[in-house]
Amino acid sequence: MPDYRAYIVGPDGHFHSSVRLNCADDLEAEKQAEQLVNGHDVELWQRDRKIARFSHDPKIQSNLKK
Repeated sequence: MPDYRAYIVGPDGHFHSSVRLNCADDLEAEKQAEQLVNGHDVELWQRDRKIARFSHDPKIQSNLKK
């Protein structure tokens, strides 16, 4: 299974923590990463490839690809 990481983005724009996700593909990883949004943005990465950014602000598109 491909190894993904969801990075929790703090209000200062820096990564504060990460969650390892073992998912079969990008779509599954995106669904799991989006569930981690709780008052902060989340970025989904696979190694050095940024897949998506999920915003905690409902006014901003929830899945901002790169």
